[in-house]
Amino acid sequence: FLDWVNEIQPHILALQETRASVQQLPDELLNIDGYHQYWLSAEKKGYSGVGLLTKQTPLDVQYGIGDPAFDIEGRVLTAYYDHFTLINVYFPSGTSGQERIDYKLAFNEAFLNYCEQIRANGKPLIFCGDVNTAHREIDLANPKANEKNSGFLPVERAWLDKLFSMGYVDTFRYFYPDVAERYTWWTMRSNARARNIGWRIDYVIVTENFTPYLKDAFILHDVMGSDHCPIGIDFVLEQ
Repeated sequence: FLDWVNEIQPHILALQETRASVQQLPDELLNIDGYHQYWLSAEKKGYSGVGLLTKQTPLDVQYGIGDPAFDIEGRVLTAYYDHFTLINVYFPSGTSGQERIDYKLAFNEAFLNYCEQIRANGKPLIFCGDVNTAHREIDLANPKANEKNSGFLPVERAWLDKLFSMGYVDTFRYFYPDVAERYTWWTMRSNARARNIGWRIDYVIVTENFTPYLKDAFILHDVMGSDHCPIGIDFVLEQ
């Protein structure tokens, strides 16, 4: 991981499902040259959590969305910059049963309300992370087999429909609207990654007023080390 960061040198790196407190992180990670770091962990040990590495110091950083029901799981980290706001988010998974599906759907709504409050300041908004939902059939290898599974339920997909109808943009589809078989997560079972039996559930989503700055969106499916692969955007702000 450290070699990859040093090679790629991202201006901003958002990590999800870190599953560790800051005290558990190794010194070599906490001391990567050239980065300011912000970490948020869940109250439950070894679960959830997000981290942000950024070359530019944010104007401010906010931990959580202000709702204890969700903030105890350490899922949202917001960094305010001069020209935009960035939210690093790890959405709940609903795969363990109906109770977690209900929690996920409630989180989705609370998170969207949070985004809308921030968006009201007029600055472009970026949110990135593991959304734990594939939007359309093109976004997973086996859509028909997964129509009744969390991650591709109609109600979960409808939330993304709503999000995109409100002026939020899926940056990968902005550049590559019809490219198939581009996934960001593969189950660890049944050799799924080698066979590319995957899901595109990780996103960089921006408000429409950020699209003029976008140069590209990418999925680095060859980078190993997790059941997810890195994704990102290239952008240039007006000087």
